[in-house]
Amino acid sequence: MSSNRPLPSWREGSSRSALLSFLDRADELPEERRVAVFDNDGTLWCEKPNYTQLDFFVAELRQAVGNRPELGKRPEYAAILNGDRAALAELGLERLAPALMELFAGLRPEEFEERARDFIMKAEHPGLGVPYAQAIYQPMLELIELLRAHSFSTFIVSGGGTEFVRAVSRDLYGIDPEGVVGTLVMYEFVRQDGEPVLIRTGRLQGEANEGATKITNMQVHLGRRPILAAGNSAGDAEMLEYAAAGDPGLALLVDHDDSEREYEYASEAGTFEASEPILETARRLGWTVVSMRSEWDQVFL
Repeated sequence: MSSNRPLPSWREGSSRSALLSFLDRADELPEERRVAVFDNDGTLWCEKPNYTQLDFFVAELRQAVGNRPELGKRPEYAAILNGDRAALAELGLERLAPALMELFAGLRPEEFEERARDFIMKAEHPGLGVPYAQAIYQPMLELIELLRAHSFSTFIVSGGGTEFVRAVSRDLYGIDPEGVVGTLVMYEFVRQDGEPVLIRTGRLQGEANEGATKITNMQVHLGRRPILAAGNSAGDAEMLEYAAAGDPGLALLVDHDDSEREYEYASEAGTFEASEPILETARRLGWTVVSMRSEWDQVFL
């Protein structure tokens, strides 16, 4: 296979053809209209068996409980540490997520970034046996590179925490921190020892960045409308539909159907229940669905 072949890890097929055809049409647009956005979990990096950010939170929780054992008696933390599925289901995400966020309340942004980066770069993925930083989809990196070669601006629009993704976005994807739109935490401006600083709180700013919220947050933070969007779950549906409505426009859905090289599962939104499976939505609306099993020669780096 020639190293000059565009998208070298993509096999010949409908998805690769659709992407190359789209790029031919996009070349006719002014460069300011060439905007592509990517979901992160399950689209750029592996999200199974757990979300990377959840694994990070649990690792931080275990360390916190080691220093302060009384934390382990809090119902939310006890359920997480014990893997008590019944208790976790009863507590619900609306209680568990804020409880985990509270672990980082009072940290400066730089302190949180250092912890997140250290985890992603060094901690081992429980299913793949490599650092999380290597659980990245090689074909998607090739797509980002090819888009840039066609003068596209590329951004991440993730349901994950903005700062968590920003900690590694430049190193992993070549996307600057300001090009990441995610779920936002609230900050407070304080003075510590006479120095003005920002510190994290345990509260979200607005809603989790899924569904239609991705569209409004894109406008607020980027001020750009995408003509290509890539995602994998119902949490990305509105973003994909929004991009596909362009002329040209392309919605790319990653189908996790490879149980041998990754995981086989039906992707779902993290914070709400969709009215139909995302693959049915994709087929109904005519999106480009890429089969990980049959259309990617190589999955990870």
